[in-house]
Amino acid sequence: MKQTIRKIVELHDPGCWRALRSAEKRAWSRPPTADQILYRPDSFMPRGELPLKPAAVLVPLVDRSEGMTVLLTKRSSELKTHSGQVSFPGGKCDEGDENAIATALREAREEIGLTDDKVEIIGALEDYETVTGFAVSPVVGFVRPDIVLQPDPSEVEEAFEVPLDFILNEANQQLQSREWQGQTRHFYVFPHPDHYIWGATAAMLVRFSKLIREMS
Repeated sequence: MKQTIRKIVELHDPGCWRALRSAEKRAWSRPPTADQILYRPDSFMPRGELPLKPAAVLVPLVDRSEGMTVLLTKRSSELKTHSGQVSFPGGKCDEGDENAIATALREAREEIGLTDDKVEIIGALEDYETVTGFAVSPVVGFVRPDIVLQPDPSEVEEAFEVPLDFILNEANQQLQSREWQGQTRHFYVFPHPDHYIWGATAAMLVRFSKLIREMS
């Protein structure tokens, strides 16, 4: 599976072109995938104005002997935004971040103590535009299994792993909806027994899963 994923991502992002794009260029590029497209297929909600706010997340694939896993975090309940939600390590691009890789690795270090030497970056998926105006670059990397994580309690309540087979199984990719501000909002959910994986994180996992299936 590891070699298959490596080949697919490298074909999808030759030379890490997407992963190495600067924040400035990403801010003025409209991503093909977005909350407004997935969640509001009726297109009643317009997409935000440019420039977007560049951000990046690390999609960490832990190379376990018993099978590859996806490393996720549960955000601290003390945070002002998205508290308690499941997410990838990541966040907004800082001024000193040269590209999406730099942002993703920095945020992983800060949030969960995942050091750069434990990660092998292989590329990135297309940016994902959130309804809050962020262009998020999902940077994919293989993570060595001998990691010892140290989550920052001010940001992360818990770091946990989900089997990659669970993510790739289409039966676990459920499109749900609920009423929000008088409109029907659609979103993906993975029915994990211990964690509620939904929203942009789930959507990016679904996009990754489709890429693997379509190109395998």
